[in-house]
Amino acid sequence: MTERRMVIAGTGSGVGKTTLSIGIMSALKKRGLEVQGFKCGPDFIDPSYHTAVTNRLSRNLDSWMLTKESLLDVFTHGSKNADISIIEGVMGFFDGKGPETNEGTTAEISMITKSPVLLVVDCSSMARSAAAIVKGFQLFSDGTNIVGVIANGVGSESHFQLVKTAIEQECGIPVIGYLKHEIDIEIPERHLGLLPSIEKGDLDPLLNTLGDLVLETVDIDKLLELSVAAPLAESKGLSLFDRKGETSLRIAVAKDAAFNFYYPENLEIMEANGVEIVYFSPLENDVLPDHVDGLYLGGGFPEEFANLLDSNHKTKQSLKTNIENGLPTLAECGGFMYLTESIETTEKKKHEMVGIIPGEIKMQSTLAALGYREISGHQNNFLLRNHIARGHEFHYSTYLSAEEDVPYAYETKGMRGKNREGYLAYNLVAGFTYIHFASCPAIVGNWIEKCIETRRM
Repeated sequence: MTERRMVIAGTGSGVGKTTLSIGIMSALKKRGLEVQGFKCGPDFIDPSYHTAVTNRLSRNLDSWMLTKESLLDVFTHGSKNADISIIEGVMGFFDGKGPETNEGTTAEISMITKSPVLLVVDCSSMARSAAAIVKGFQLFSDGTNIVGVIANGVGSESHFQLVKTAIEQECGIPVIGYLKHEIDIEIPERHLGLLPSIEKGDLDPLLNTLGDLVLETVDIDKLLELSVAAPLAESKGLSLFDRKGETSLRIAVAKDAAFNFYYPENLEIMEANGVEIVYFSPLENDVLPDHVDGLYLGGGFPEEFANLLDSNHKTKQSLKTNIENGLPTLAECGGFMYLTESIETTEKKKHEMVGIIPGEIKMQSTLAALGYREISGHQNNFLLRNHIARGHEFHYSTYLSAEEDVPYAYETKGMRGKNREGYLAYNLVAGFTYIHFASCPAIVGNWIEKCIETRRM
């Protein structure tokens, strides 16, 4: 028995991994295959494209946030009933947590999942030199399995043939196709307002066109041949996603264009532990659903919808009342921002938010924080207690507290050392850090325990 899986890796950021990954997924769908998408690293945006193309939830594979066993659990769970899994890499093939090792790299993930690799090379200004680049990637680290190349940015069919001849002669692997340098197609800016367009299907024509372009210039039959891999060994332990009991409580989850950054596994691990997920929309001015025992406010782009969130008083009052009454709540990044007194946009317009966290959010045009975080909880953090979790930060906002002695939620450790961040109040744990529950499944048990305890009071 064999399986089909393929990593689409790049020599660096900006070489076309996302364009080609989406195009390949679309092309495979046009061939009638059931395709599962994955993204290396903690990115939320690229998986949204994968999901739109494949109609299956795309998932993150991160070998720093997750143990090898947990990563394989996520991969196996996500790949069920798929004909082929396409894993989009992050940055360059060997770029990850730091410069000294392969930790957190696409290369490491390809080795853990025992996946063949297609290397995307930007050949816009070279011919034979492309072979030297590919050869370097082949020799750099033992254990990787680069089985082919896709040449991006070539100027013509003749240019492609020059690159193909050089790489196949010097590196001994096939060059299975290309995308032309001058193709009149561009992935929209992967930032604000993108997800609503995807959810409405506005990008369907673009995604279909990408699939057609890939079918024209990439040998999909060869890709399928190269994607054949031996089955992964079955885990002997209990999966994170195995049902562990009957439904015992309900947790409300904000889900709309402003709040949609959730690791799917976070919600699925909760469900596996007996939680019923009930969705509501702050953008629709929803109040919290009846009979909920907890609240999860994920990240997204509340600043893009700040005017509407400001005017939706029913939602704000419902959240404020319930949190003040002790509803066990986790708010991450955009959810944290929403619970403060106000958000000031880059245009210097201030909008009132829920107001349960003293202080304000100011948006800026440059990144305020980016990177992996090892997370421990401050005193009274019911989610973490004495546990350590892993996650990441990515935001353009800063929190200006109205208090001198801030009751921080977390102590985080990243490349620049330790930092205190977030806010604790009532049964609220809020902060900029996104936590991957699979890095510390005890979080879910702690949350459930607090919900049951609060419900009995």
